[in-house]
Amino acid sequence: MMNRSIFKHIYPVIYIYILIAGCAKIGSPSGGPRDKEAPVIVKSVPANSSKNFKGKKIVITFNEFVVLDKINEKFMVSPPMKVKPEISMKGKNVIIEYEDNLRDSTTYTFNFQDAIRDLNESNPINNYQFVFSTGTVIDSLSVTGNVYQATDLNPPAEALVALYIEQDDSAFVKNIPAYLSRVDKNGYFRIDNVRGGKYRLYALIDADNSKNYNLYDEEIAFLDSAILITAEKNYLPVPVDTTKTVKKDPKFQDTVILQGEHRLFLFQPSKKLHYLTSSSRSVQYRLNYTLSLPPDTLGFDLSIPDAGISSFFMERNNENDSIQVWLTDSALYNKQIISSLVSYPFTDTAGNTALRQDTVLMRFLIPRSTRAKPKPVPFKVSSNISAGALKPGSRIVFNSQTPFRNPDTSRIRLYELDGTNRKELPFSLNRDSANSCLIRMSASLSQGKNYLFIADSASFGNIYGEQSDSTGYKFVVKSDEFYGKLVLNIRNYEGNRIVQLLTEAEKPVMEILTDKDGKVEFPLLDKGSYRVRVVYDLNGDGKWTTGDYFSRRQPEPVSYLPLEVDIKENWVRDYDWDISEMNDKKLKSSSAKSTSTRSQGRM
Repeated sequence: MMNRSIFKHIYPVIYIYILIAGCAKIGSPSGGPRDKEAPVIVKSVPANSSKNFKGKKIVITFNEFVVLDKINEKFMVSPPMKVKPEISMKGKNVIIEYEDNLRDSTTYTFNFQDAIRDLNESNPINNYQFVFSTGTVIDSLSVTGNVYQATDLNPPAEALVALYIEQDDSAFVKNIPAYLSRVDKNGYFRIDNVRGGKYRLYALIDADNSKNYNLYDEEIAFLDSAILITAEKNYLPVPVDTTKTVKKDPKFQDTVILQGEHRLFLFQPSKKLHYLTSSSRSVQYRLNYTLSLPPDTLGFDLSIPDAGISSFFMERNNENDSIQVWLTDSALYNKQIISSLVSYPFTDTAGNTALRQDTVLMRFLIPRSTRAKPKPVPFKVSSNISAGALKPGSRIVFNSQTPFRNPDTSRIRLYELDGTNRKELPFSLNRDSANSCLIRMSASLSQGKNYLFIADSASFGNIYGEQSDSTGYKFVVKSDEFYGKLVLNIRNYEGNRIVQLLTEAEKPVMEILTDKDGKVEFPLLDKGSYRVRVVYDLNGDGKWTTGDYFSRRQPEPVSYLPLEVDIKENWVRDYDWDISEMNDKKLKSSSAKSTSTRSQGRM
């Protein structure tokens, strides 16, 4: 009875407690605001900016645990050391150790960029540098500039900038530089803690991490003359007003921000050595061979021993540095290994070029046959009328992946359509003499007319017995009013120039060569956005010419029309373009006024 009485009084209390607990929210306690602060340096041994330092070890202590993000990519020593220092971590310390003997009276800069970050939130210390001198003075001068790709004036994804105290050209090839830096995402660079004096300035895409130009296919840049670094010319950063933020349309901001004193233009030097760059057999009936350079008078030829002359044929590109071999005999192309004999120019280690003959084995693993009878593969043919439209003055073109046999014209018809009426038109088909995978149709076509092309099955085929399926295309030859036009009035330059129309992504569309100022027209343009580039054709060869370090020749300059051209149907864009400034690229808003038929712009 007593136990029952006690439970009677306790039960309401337990019930209320359970009810309150059930209504409470279940969750983890708040961890407070997110840490956005970069790690703080508590001390370093030796102290940053120490003088007369001769040690082999540096210890930097932080107020929290840190990590090293991509340290091998970001860490850089200037002047460079022959053996890169080892960087390790112990507790809250970053430890730098090296074996190189330090130069006397020299200021060293260990540049970490943003590699040092806190452990929890990865907040970086931006542009952190540790500096010391082995002498009594910390050198404090700076060199600044920008690096651009010579062909399109865009900043490179990655490039080194090097200062050499040696004035002879061979130093860039044989020695490591006196000072070294890396460009940022805009191509800008700054080399700090430089001693005053006369230097040569270079940029390099360093393919082998040698810090110099020892591979002749590396991209490089150089200034024509030496630079003099003095206290009077020292670079001081311009303070940035952070209280005002002005938002700009990124479309009309400069493509490349010019910040530094010096401008370097990266170029890929022309190949100088003759050799066979590649040989391949991606499909069983095709062999490909490519040379590093056109063969000139030495020639480039191929034979297949024990194969009849009719069992294959060759096609060459315009420069004669590439050969494509089509195997036509099944007994030959069904072999897993084909022995080919290739004759080509070859440059030896002494720099002498002579005709060389090599046996090149071309392998292809033929898939095992299955029990099931394979279905015949249709011969695929593509055409420029498949989208339903043809530009005025264009010819109908057919393409394939394998060589055409002669088409069966009795199975092919071309009609002009007028309502429900059809008028059959005469035509001819011609295989391209240099490309067996291309056929052109000649026919009399008129603007604004509708047409029907019909090809019955087996109209087209290839030399391997594959036949095309039946197909038909309705298409129209568009009139001029469906296209736009760009007119450029070019001025203020004397000499040869190549005016290139580019897509918005800067892919070539067409180009015009001219040797004087005046109007340049690009007609029949599809609507869309375009850019325009001019190449200053200094040697008059009709193409952009790269630079050459050993003859001290810079790459040919280029400049861009400082706006993006918007082409519309039945509109004409008309701009004045002053091309007196070379290697100029920026985007500016246009003051052009447009009408339904013509748009005028003046720059």
